[in-house]
This record gives sequence, C-alpha cells and structure tokens, in this order.
Amino acid sequence: MRSLALVAHHERVTAREHALVAQRWCAEHEVAFWMPPDDAGALDMAGVGAPRPVAEADVVLSLGGDGTMLRSVRLLEGAAVPLLGVNLGSLGYLTEVEPDHLEDALAKFAAGATSGKWTLDERMMLDVAVNGRRVGRALNEAVVEKAESGHTVRLLARIDGEPFTYYAADGLIVATPTGSTAYSLSARGPIVSPRHRAMLLTPVSPHMLFDRTLVLDPSEVIEIEVTGHRLAELTLDGQATVSLDDGDVVRCEPSDATANFVRFDGERYHQILKAKFGLADR
Repeated sequence: MRSLALVAHHERVTAREHALVAQRWCAEHEVAFWMPPDDAGALDMAGVGAPRPVAEADVVLSLGGDGTMLRSVRLLEGAAVPLLGVNLGSLGYLTEVEPDHLEDALAKFAAGATSGKWTLDERMMLDVAVNGRRVGRALNEAVVEKAESGHTVRLLARIDGEPFTYYAADGLIVATPTGSTAYSLSARGPIVSPRHRAMLLTPVSPHMLFDRTLVLDPSEVIEIEVTGHRLAELTLDGQATVSLDDGDVVRCEPSDATANFVRFDGERYHQILKAKFGLADR
C-alpha cells in the first residue's frame, strides 16, 4: 500500500481522533495520506486536505456509518479502489471494523491481497440516465418520487422497452441487492443477498391493488416515465439529483462498475442482519 485517502463524517465527535490515528499510522509506514478538503476542514485537519481525487489512492478509508460509505462510493466515481469502512455510528450494513481495531485493519490490508488476511466484497451498482443523458450511479437505489407532499405521482414502468403498468404511488424504487435493506425494505420489499445481481422494482405507498416488488434479472432494463401534470424528482442513494416533468424518462440498468469493500472476516451480512432485527438462535 502506497497511498490512502480518508473520507470522514463531519459531525461524529470521534472522527478527528481516529483520522489522526490513521494519519500517524500512514506516516510511520511511509504511506501517502490525504483527505478531501471539505472533510479535512471539518475535522480541523486542513494541512492534509488536498483536491487530489480519492480514486488515485490504493485504499479509501471511510470513517462514519453507512451514509459515509455511500459518499465514499460517490467520490470514487466507479473506480475499482478498495473501500474500508470504520463504524463510528450504530451497527451498519456496509462498514467492516470497529474504531479500536483501526490500526490492526490497516496492517492487515497493507499485507496485500495475496496474504489471505482480507478479501473484496464486490457490490453491484446501477447506472442511471434521464432522457438518454447519464446522471449518475447508485449503490443502494434510484428513486422516482413525488415532488409535492399530499399528492401521488403517476408513473409508467417499462421493462426492456415494453410497458409493464402504470403506478399511482408516492414513488418507485429501483434497488440493488445492497439497497434491499434500505428504502426498499421500508416499502415492504424483500431482503436479497448482496451476492446476487438483480434489480428490485418496489412501489412506495401505491394507490392500487398491485403493491408487490418485482425482482428482475440484471440483463433487463427498467424505464420509469413520469405521466400527468404532477412533478416528480429523482434521488440516487438519498441525494436529490434531477427534477422531473411530464414525459421525462428515467432509465436504470446494472453498471459495469462495482463498489469494492474490504472484508477481513468473510461473509458478515447474515450476522449483521440478525443483529439489526434482533433475531435469536433457537
């Protein structure tokens, strides 16, 4: 490992403390270290802030929770750089290590991929376009939802170019397996193992009898057209992206890029799921 970029939650009280630990470790092991300027400023570490893209690092260290992991993925812009998450919040789905094990985790990663001390957990992402113009990439979900409270929006869903049905709903979620435990889950969607490649089409509060999630093959393409006079908006991983009007079409399909998470203990997904839902062994 020659370089490390650190992305941090700006409001976690312990973020600066652990960022300094990572900085010191990197200095001791001759590893180049930097942070995005906004993160460095927020943690009073302006001296290590640099406009250098995080995608140039050998590893990106994320200090925070799942939200910070999602921001780190956005900053990577599809680059296949390993991402190591340190959990500074509640139990997260995406983070890997607890703060007390930070230095040990860095040492294990530095030992190299052939050491057998860590593996990469590759997660599917979505490429999203509006009216033929690419607008971004999502790890969890793309959501077309109403722009005004108190009203539903009318949306036509197409699969591989063929009309499926019109939805009168608060919105439609196109989720990845990783996103199946995020917004889609709160809308009664299924939980899907992140080992799968699939797309989930989940309606949000539909005003119709059909309210089930469709689980689609990754070779399929989902298009959502806004119909009628009510405005909608597109969000990617919770970030507002585009305002939508009548006739606008959002296209979602699996991306060639993946998010690559460093894992030390093998498959932890099911254990995290058990803890999140308070499930006990019998």
